[in-house]
Amino acid sequence: MKPVLHRAVTGTPSAVWFRDKFAVNGWTGSWSGGVYDWHHFHRTTHEVLGCHRGQAVLRLGGEAGRDVVLKAGDVVIIPAGLAHCCRSASSDFTVLGAYPGGAEPDMQTGGGVSCPLPKWHLDPVFGAGADS
Repeated sequence: MKPVLHRAVTGTPSAVWFRDKFAVNGWTGSWSGGVYDWHHFHRTTHEVLGCHRGQAVLRLGGEAGRDVVLKAGDVVIIPAGLAHCCRSASSDFTVLGAYPGGAEPDMQTGGGVSCPLPKWHLDPVFGAGADS
């Protein structure tokens, strides 16, 4: 399963905006902060990150993965099993993270595994109408 990137979903990004938008679509258990600078993944849940300040380069897919620039207003949905890390970031880079159904993520290190879960039911930003 591939990650999904939504660009500039809001012109006024804030942690509250992302928390509320994600929660309406069933993605809860939110937290705010940065992204680890080492490759990690979750087997037990998908994860969504909404950037509400700054920007960063995230590596998605382990060492051989691809780099994605995440800027304030952008969202990335990371499937379970997909390794990710922060390669570089502005000093103010901050994301709001959440999980479908408020799942508790496990923490695994390494290059990731094939996605062990079915696809999420609702896109955290666009809900049921999204073809994510």
